[in-house]
Amino acid sequence: MSAAATLNDRSRPETVMQRTMILLTLTFVTMLYAMTVTIANVSLPQMQGSLSATQDQIAWVVTFNIVATAVVTPTAGWLATRLGRRRVMILAVVGFAVASILCGLAGSVEELVLYRIFQGAFGAPMVPLSQAIVLDTYPRRQHNTVTAIWGVGVILGPIIAPALGGALSEAYSWRWVFFMIVPFTVVALVGVLAFIRDREVGKPVWMDWTGFLALAVAIATFQLMLDRGERNNWFQSTETLIEAGIALAAAWVFITHCITAEKSFLNPKLLRDRNFALGLVIVLLFGMLNFTPITLLPSMLQDVQGYPDSVIGLILSARGFGTFVGFGVMIFAGRLDPRIPMVAGFALQAWAGWTMTGFDANVTSWDVLWTTGVQGLGVGLLWVPLSIVTFSTLAPELVPDGTAFFHLLRNIGSSIHISLSIALVVRASKETYAGLAENVSPYNESFDLPWVRGQWGMESLGELSALSNEIGRQATVVGYLDAFVFFWITAALAIPLVFLVRRPKRD
Repeated sequence: MSAAATLNDRSRPETVMQRTMILLTLTFVTMLYAMTVTIANVSLPQMQGSLSATQDQIAWVVTFNIVATAVVTPTAGWLATRLGRRRVMILAVVGFAVASILCGLAGSVEELVLYRIFQGAFGAPMVPLSQAIVLDTYPRRQHNTVTAIWGVGVILGPIIAPALGGALSEAYSWRWVFFMIVPFTVVALVGVLAFIRDREVGKPVWMDWTGFLALAVAIATFQLMLDRGERNNWFQSTETLIEAGIALAAAWVFITHCITAEKSFLNPKLLRDRNFALGLVIVLLFGMLNFTPITLLPSMLQDVQGYPDSVIGLILSARGFGTFVGFGVMIFAGRLDPRIPMVAGFALQAWAGWTMTGFDANVTSWDVLWTTGVQGLGVGLLWVPLSIVTFSTLAPELVPDGTAFFHLLRNIGSSIHISLSIALVVRASKETYAGLAENVSPYNESFDLPWVRGQWGMESLGELSALSNEIGRQATVVGYLDAFVFFWITAALAIPLVFLVRRPKRD
């Protein structure tokens, strides 16, 4: 499952210009994929209204895209050895472009979710293959430098996409957040066709299809259960029970196959390494925190305050800027014990989440802007040291398999936490609305006191409608606050795990 065999020095491009163009092309490809991770979040409220979807339904646009990416990513190395990395990159970029166009043309939420699955599946090989080609193109002594340059694409995507997508969505419609990706894919395709070559063909990578398919079914059905659970009243629904049964059966097949098979998708030897096993748990929690705020905030800002898409896009860009600052700090803090920035990263995310629990119906754009930036700073501080400690003690021959599972859990964590957070918002909003509505009654003496009643009344249908809207707005805020409590608790729970990690030995 590694991303193809490493090239030898003689097969690398001869000139500095050739290497530079390969690096720039693959950095752009990485930025293209990173853009789509956050670009749809900006226009979720507009999509919800246009497609007549509920809040939990429109969240599928985000969660199933992440799940598709998670499931297909481990196959990148196998595809590269079968088809060649150049062909895989071409197919990925072209398929990504077509899927993006179809997303913009979708006529229902079901169609949009389907096309977002295709978009995630085609985009999945882009990042691992781009990184593999960059490392093969340059000698080992330059790997730190070129990896830092390549990583700029990961950082720039979440900064550019929300701001540009928000402006286009407000000026035209939500469909343009997908159409705007097409010119970027054209540039990426031209670069891949012009500069990416398969210098050598590595030995075919073996793929455990039994384990992979069992895990894919378990993940997909479990995610479907989470996304539809609140709508179906959870385990009181036959559908939820069926989905849970399929997920458990597939998980049982996966686990027993990994234990008994001679070669399996997840090598049991991986879990014997303490740092790697802890790293998997921590990266799962990291994934849970990664995209949850930027999925919740657009809907909250528009439902509660009526913010336009352009403003929401700028606010979400603050997260990308915070991540950029965090990566910059890690350039100079690289010699520190990696556990220090990890604790700082989770603490910053917990602080940001705790601050968000103080939002109310009059929340300002500045309040959301700086807390989102702090959350992004925590992400930037976490990623590099988390990767270091997870793989620092792992045997080199196990690293490719470990990397695939590491990124798989990161993406799965994101989709699970988003689904649970949306379910929490929906349930808490309904319960709060029901509790507040009980006080709207002719028998409530507060309505007889003008200084208590204020502008609200029950004398006409218009007054009742206005009062109902305000109760709904306040109940919605409570729902989001409960989700933010869930967020900061998740971040806080990760901190004690960091202290269980052994400090990597310095070479």
